[in-house]
Amino acid sequence: MVARIRTGKSIAGALNYNEQKLKEGQAECIAANNFLKDVDEMHFYDKLRHFERLTSLNEQTKVNTLHVSLNFDPSEKLNTNKLRAIAEMYMQKIGFGNQPYLVYHHHDAAHPHLHIVSTNIRDDGSRISLHNLGKIQSENARKEIEREFNLVRAEGRKLSEALKLYAVHAHKLSYGKSELKRSIANVLLQVIDKYKYASLAELNAILKLYNIEADRGAEGTRMRERNGLQYRVLDQDGNPLGVPIKASSFYFKPTLASLEKKFVENESLKHQYKQRLKAMIDWQLNAKNIELSGFISRLEKEKISTVLRQNKEGLIYGMTFIDHQTKCVFNGSDLGKYYSASAIMERCTQGVVAKESHAQSQREALVTQIKMLQNKKLPEQQLEPVESFNQKATVLDELLKTEQSFSFVPYQLKKGKRKRKRESQSKSI
Repeated sequence: MVARIRTGKSIAGALNYNEQKLKEGQAECIAANNFLKDVDEMHFYDKLRHFERLTSLNEQTKVNTLHVSLNFDPSEKLNTNKLRAIAEMYMQKIGFGNQPYLVYHHHDAAHPHLHIVSTNIRDDGSRISLHNLGKIQSENARKEIEREFNLVRAEGRKLSEALKLYAVHAHKLSYGKSELKRSIANVLLQVIDKYKYASLAELNAILKLYNIEADRGAEGTRMRERNGLQYRVLDQDGNPLGVPIKASSFYFKPTLASLEKKFVENESLKHQYKQRLKAMIDWQLNAKNIELSGFISRLEKEKISTVLRQNKEGLIYGMTFIDHQTKCVFNGSDLGKYYSASAIMERCTQGVVAKESHAQSQREALVTQIKMLQNKKLPEQQLEPVESFNQKATVLDELLKTEQSFSFVPYQLKKGKRKRKRESQSKSI
């Protein structure tokens, strides 16, 4: 089981997200804890007013919303009663057992999962601290629930693969606004709070891995002047497709104002991981005869993505590195002058030149040995294996090709041999 926690300032937004799924037939509300009515008897405003009554008791607390998703392995067949029991035990363990909360069973993904909406404001106006809720209480609760209900453990490779985030493929969407919005939201929820980026360009470097872009609008437009932001799906060539979705329309509000606060916070948080990334880049660049494509491929194996920034002519003018292990994003130039796009490309170019020089010297050695062999200056036994451009082979292998056949037996010996054979035949007669 994997538990993911989001906190926010809008209980209405979190509730509306799940109620919309309910309306579309992609979810069902399976439990309502500490509400005056049963689930089947409540409509949207009944649920909202109950939460708002509590949040109004403590208006000083701005972050008053808890939105949890509990994700299970696709192989697990969990009935509604078992899902209710898991949700109840989880909320008890994290200290929200006496709070009102709603449990939704979603059917919009390949794996079974629950969404739980609650508030941290108690009925006496006091608040439940959300500090380290995910790292401490939630982790302990997850492990206990896995043992209690015999669930696939979060550390397991199988579950990690099942919950892996994949790119949005625009050609698979119907371009309907709700479907686009849902696809974009699934990516944003995993990226915005988990990765450490210090600018919109760095955030876009991550998002473009999933075919999504955050767009401020063109210079001089109304959206740009008002610090607006919208998200859109991209095709494989980076061209926008479908209907752009305003940031303010998402319930978790990934607006520019909200992101700018994260830029400041992340700048200091990611600094401690800079040295690791530099060491990994140096290690790959020290490989013999490294090329740019090989350099990028080797970094991918270390869970580091390289995003190239190119102009319309295809000229590379920048590189951004995304370390998926530490969840940090760095522009190459921010790591130091030796990690800028020009410096890295120069080192890779040196590798290409060295590789071509090595191949040329191998070809020249091959030609030299063939000429020496033809001139009978080099016995066949002394031939050393040489490395051609495409394969390793001995000179003898080269000479045995159909278009090149040489005889190493002198003509005089062949003639003498035939003469002796005729003489022996005549004597036998």
